[in-house]
Amino acid sequence: MKKIIFSIGFIIILFFLIAESIFAGGGRRNGTGGATELLIPVGARGIAMGSSTLSNSYGLEALFWNPANIARVGEYSTNVMFSHMEHIADIGVQYGAVSTDIESFGSIALSIKSLSIGEIPVTTISNPDGTGAVFTPQFLTLGLTYARMLSDRISVGLTANLVTEKLDLVSATGIAFNVGVTYTNFADVPGLGIAFVMKNVGPQMQFDGSGLLIPAETPSLNRPGQFYKVEAASFELPSQLEIGASYSYIVNEQNALQFSGIFANNNFYGDELKAGFEYGYDKMFFIRAGYSFAYDLDSDYNTYGINAGVGLNYDLGGVLLRVDYAYRAVQYEGLGDNHIFSIGFGL
Repeated sequence: MKKIIFSIGFIIILFFLIAESIFAGGGRRNGTGGATELLIPVGARGIAMGSSTLSNSYGLEALFWNPANIARVGEYSTNVMFSHMEHIADIGVQYGAVSTDIESFGSIALSIKSLSIGEIPVTTISNPDGTGAVFTPQFLTLGLTYARMLSDRISVGLTANLVTEKLDLVSATGIAFNVGVTYTNFADVPGLGIAFVMKNVGPQMQFDGSGLLIPAETPSLNRPGQFYKVEAASFELPSQLEIGASYSYIVNEQNALQFSGIFANNNFYGDELKAGFEYGYDKMFFIRAGYSFAYDLDSDYNTYGINAGVGLNYDLGGVLLRVDYAYRAVQYEGLGDNHIFSIGFGL
């Protein structure tokens, strides 16, 4: 047990040492990072609770919030999940994942997230109103996660995300890592959990492709026309360091409450505080609410408002059905509020 505690302490110290270099410019570079699709959350339960479920998420719902928690699968060793979000500006976010627990090895999971943006007209310098052609942007994130329980209280997890972006004739590919640690029944307090997660850490990305070829002007006819290539600037990933806590309170055999909160430090956005609440009846019906805000930014920069949602768990004779819905208010007119639907199966 002492070795485990020492290992967890080492990981936490390592988190903060890495964070010191990654987040040194945070707050002064807001809005200048790339691959922001990595920040789009998935899973209705966590979104309904204000994106605060760092230490009390579980199963596939935990993949986005904290990879350490997929090791907490309960009685169902294999899980499948699908999710759809109506994001801002009519952008659709599709998500699918599957995980399995391998005895004495740990839990592994595969996930895929894609964005549906629709068709965009092609414009050029000579045709600023459009050429009549269109292109469809493609944003895809493929994830591979491994997690395991180090003890009955401590779990660790690591996710490697392959990120691809394609805009007409240019594209970029990168890799981003998430690492998390969760400690439940912390300080021997039943129901108290803490978690540390570092997200989206990886090398810079850069766009490349034939769309960066520009025809060169030849002042004479001594040689045929040629192309030169513009080198696109590289961009950093939107890294985050999050610290969270949660408390579960069992009222009686049928009623339970959960409270959660996190502090999020972002390298390209203001620091955030997030809080959430869940009421569960008979481990079957759930009501949730949450709120998040960037306290060190002007209120105009807080894009989202109140979050709320409901959930239903139903046993189909050995197969657990999970259905969740979340609503997230968007404070800017014309962008549209977010609606998130998730369905999962425990086998």
